[in-house]
Amino acid sequence: MRRRAAEFRRPQRRRFSGWIWWLLAAFFVVGLFLFVIHHHHHEDHFRPPLMETSPEIEEATESSLNYTQELLRSTSFARQLTDQMALAKTYVVMAKEHNNLRLAWELSSQIRNSQRLLSQAAVRGQAVSLEEAHPIIRKLSQLIYKAQDSHYDISTTITTLKKHVQALEERFNAATVQSATYGELAAEAVPKNLHCLHVKLTMEWFRNPSLKKLAEEQRNSPRLVDNNLYHFCVFSDNVLATSVVVNSTVSTADHPQQFVFHVVTNRVNYQAMAAWFLMNDFKGCTVEVRVIEELDWLNASYSPLLKQLLSEEGTSKGEVNFRHPNAPSLLNHLRFYVPELLPLLEKVVFLDDDVVVQKDLTLLFSLDLHGNVNGAVETCLEAFHRFYKYLNFSNPLISSKFDPQACAWAFGMNIFDLIAWKKANLTARYHYWLEQNTDRMLWKTGTLPPGLLTFYGLVEPLDRRWHVLGLGYDMDIDDRLIESAAVLHFSGHLKPWMRLAIGRYKSLWERYINYSHPHLRDCIVH
Repeated sequence: MRRRAAEFRRPQRRRFSGWIWWLLAAFFVVGLFLFVIHHHHHEDHFRPPLMETSPEIEEATESSLNYTQELLRSTSFARQLTDQMALAKTYVVMAKEHNNLRLAWELSSQIRNSQRLLSQAAVRGQAVSLEEAHPIIRKLSQLIYKAQDSHYDISTTITTLKKHVQALEERFNAATVQSATYGELAAEAVPKNLHCLHVKLTMEWFRNPSLKKLAEEQRNSPRLVDNNLYHFCVFSDNVLATSVVVNSTVSTADHPQQFVFHVVTNRVNYQAMAAWFLMNDFKGCTVEVRVIEELDWLNASYSPLLKQLLSEEGTSKGEVNFRHPNAPSLLNHLRFYVPELLPLLEKVVFLDDDVVVQKDLTLLFSLDLHGNVNGAVETCLEAFHRFYKYLNFSNPLISSKFDPQACAWAFGMNIFDLIAWKKANLTARYHYWLEQNTDRMLWKTGTLPPGLLTFYGLVEPLDRRWHVLGLGYDMDIDDRLIESAAVLHFSGHLKPWMRLAIGRYKSLWERYINYSHPHLRDCIVH
């Protein structure tokens, strides 16, 4: 095949010059740079503005926020909000008192906003920022200035706050008294099962004439005045509680047949109380039951307490209503008349009806009281069980004669030397203090305050293990102390015969109840 001539051949392609390629590369680099700059500009445009924060705020927002410390820091916005809320709440009260309801509403609204902001900050675990706090603080400040312009000045604020503090104190004191009153009513109320027992025993008394005959014979028993025997006195209107006291005392004694119990109750409960102790044997001991209304010497001309009760009732008769709801329990105050009640005896152990005896108490009668009248366990191991707790030392009659730091002691298990009692004429001293307290300015209620005054300087301290208190309110008494105690006292409102009793201690009381007894089986579900 022949080749074409040179003039007839296809011409070769022309190539771009090198400078053109360099120009294209430059345009590409510039375009890429402009794109990056433009994109970065848009990112900056949509990024949230940075807050100017102090080092303290930056430190507070790191990791987890301690909100308590945040509220205490003087530089925190949360602290400023809290302070302003406190002041605003004061002005809310004042605005309402001056019938400026609009200002009160505006302040309350901003207070709610502050509370909402603080709660949100606490939930998210971050400090309150300036942007969040500023509008509320500014608005609260304006409202506070507005309140001050309304003549709610500092003097008016202080006066108003004093009035409210005084009102709160009065409400607190009233609530305390009301709580104590309700507690006493609950403790004194008769449960249905005890009322059932009382009714059945009363019916038994009237059904069985021999019980009356036995009671008459017992009144003339020489054992009642024999100082060679061990005498105990119990003043109560609770049959079952008194039964536990007697049963626990004789059950722990080596010679229970040498024990004599002098029980005093009221007329309403006499038949049930007498029938119970006449129908049941308590290991050969003697139980005498008497009626407080039949004590002729206990009258208004002798006792200031009865005189005061008669005046409160507004009656011209000489008879006192022993069931008066506003009257102090005369059975409780009968402990101050033991020498008059038992004039021929020399020593007597007084037992409250809410105690349980765990040890033989005959050793009490041989204790040396060193000329004192009352052997009792002191209670000032706790700092508040001192005289100033029970008596009004702002009264000069008290402060001039007694030491406010003097140690108090306990009623409930006491050994009384009746010879020393009569020698010191303590019943007259008791009457004196009752007359001084007719306006109840020396003490309010109870038997312990007049007891502290009457037996002042005549109390012989006993070992703590003789008498352990608090089983009617203290749930954490040491088991070793309970086990070593001679007498356990259910002092307090949670008595063992109530449903509200502390379960941990209830068995200590119930083990001295014979639930197989017909009357108890019918009335008490166990």
